[in-house]
Amino acid sequence: MPKAKNLVSLFYEQAKERGDTPFLWFKDNKVYTPVSWTETARRVSALAHNLKMLGLEKGERVVLVSENRPEWFIADLAIMAAGGITVPAYTTNNTLDHQYILGHSGAAGIIVSTSALAQKAIPAAIDASECRWVIGMERFGQGQESALPIHSWDKLVSEVDPQNDNTPDIINELNRTDQACIIYTSGTGGAPKGVMLSHGAILCNCEGAWDVLEDLGLGEEVFLSFLPLSHAYEHSAGQFFPLLLGAQIYYGEGAEHLLRNLAEAKPTIMTAVPRLYETMHIRITRGLEKEKPLKQKLFYKAEALGRKKYHNPGSLSALERLLDPVLEKLVRDKLRQRFGGRLKAMVSGGAALNEDIGLFFHALGLPVLQGYGQTEAAPVVAVNRPGKIDMATVGTPLKGVQVKIGEENEILVSGELLMSGYWKDPRNTAATIKDGWLHTGDIGEFDSEGRLKITDRKKDIIVLSGGDNVSPARIESLLTLHSTINQAMVYGNKRAHLVAIIVPDEDFLDRWGEANKIPGVLASVYDNASLKISIAKAIDQVNRQLSSLEKIRKFVVAREAFTIDNAMMTPTLKIRRHKIIETYAEEIEGLYRKSL
Repeated sequence: MPKAKNLVSLFYEQAKERGDTPFLWFKDNKVYTPVSWTETARRVSALAHNLKMLGLEKGERVVLVSENRPEWFIADLAIMAAGGITVPAYTTNNTLDHQYILGHSGAAGIIVSTSALAQKAIPAAIDASECRWVIGMERFGQGQESALPIHSWDKLVSEVDPQNDNTPDIINELNRTDQACIIYTSGTGGAPKGVMLSHGAILCNCEGAWDVLEDLGLGEEVFLSFLPLSHAYEHSAGQFFPLLLGAQIYYGEGAEHLLRNLAEAKPTIMTAVPRLYETMHIRITRGLEKEKPLKQKLFYKAEALGRKKYHNPGSLSALERLLDPVLEKLVRDKLRQRFGGRLKAMVSGGAALNEDIGLFFHALGLPVLQGYGQTEAAPVVAVNRPGKIDMATVGTPLKGVQVKIGEENEILVSGELLMSGYWKDPRNTAATIKDGWLHTGDIGEFDSEGRLKITDRKKDIIVLSGGDNVSPARIESLLTLHSTINQAMVYGNKRAHLVAIIVPDEDFLDRWGEANKIPGVLASVYDNASLKISIAKAIDQVNRQLSSLEKIRKFVVAREAFTIDNAMMTPTLKIRRHKIIETYAEEIEGLYRKSL
């Protein structure tokens, strides 16, 4: 494993070694086309030089607004190679979001990919007092006139005379302690905070991941990048970890095209958030409902034997030991082909993965390595290791990472992976990192094998009026596993009991609409009494699995699904509790008034 001084020098070392072999793959006329290591390095060098010609000074920030594509990688590395600091921004941000990030970071410039994204980003850049220029990856259409100069990407990545370029000197001066990026948290609990991550923090994460996956027989690896690169998880796991491995990266076309892109790219390692595993689970099981009874029976038998082996590898009967390899070919191999056929492991992070969902994939020959982390830890802290998977845990800490359990069983983390602090926020920095330990706000414990188990989230714990603590995430996970329910948010802090905001499943809603001879459009039927009866039955079934304190007593049917566009979900598909509570405050109060 190479030991790098900084992220940029790591890239150039890999590019020198790998030359004209494919590196970054993108869709051109619906066909994946590669950019070589050599060509990527040439473009990075040219852009870095021209960023300095635009006046970018060491330590200045540049906001990057783009979907996942080769230009994202090139811009990120070029900003760092010029001595700057990358500030990734979500493509789902509105103008106010961009104004906040541009203003708070004091960015010197902004790089934007498309005309559509520029419509929201350029007005924010004009209003930002320190922003001096805009770079457009594509030619912006009419109506994109700006008080700031807009520079052409193609021109800035053209050839540069090496004799007039001091980029190598800047790269050589960068150390692991220098800042690489400022990643703004997705704001599940309020205004985003700018997490400052050093080159060393990200490299520590990548080196730890190498150590975890080395037993898989790492070689010519292929990654599919489809989670937002503006999130720390994909930034480290989907960009810089592949870079460390010298792997190829295919850029996906979005979560809705995930299965198609998996079949095209044939990745060897896949990283995703729990919500996407849940979605794939739903698609697979619903697709199975349309198959013939024999195919269904074989599938469920393969799953059952896989689960049995997971719990007790030696527990299969003589007949089951004969049947299992047959099911391996008839069921598991075919499912693996839907994921490209070459997956060595699927990694889950960004939120808690439902244990049953993880076990479903594992039983069917697609092992899931659940991990745990935070943006403030660059972001991975711990992950399950191949061959030692326990779905109830998030595995052991990465190499070079120290984890201990503090007061009130809070998980504390230390090591090179820690953020340097929150940008322009010494108060929150001091409250989060104390004596070199990151206070995660998560509650956990270690099992007898040294694997970390997350038991609660301090910020999300509901304290009922009687003083009892309840974890909403566990209840929400069980609710959304029910075929009637797509999304759920549980509420009840300082109240006598729990209530919930429920988003019905779309397929269920269609079937319900047909049965009731009305269109199953949520915005029109959310208050329908018959619909509420159907959802109440589903909640009653889930309540049977819960303790008395955890049971949902009342609920509201949401007027629309929780989405990124309505700000009720983060770009990594976690619900924004504060936003949902704010939106449905009157309905929630109504539920408690009815209980009096």
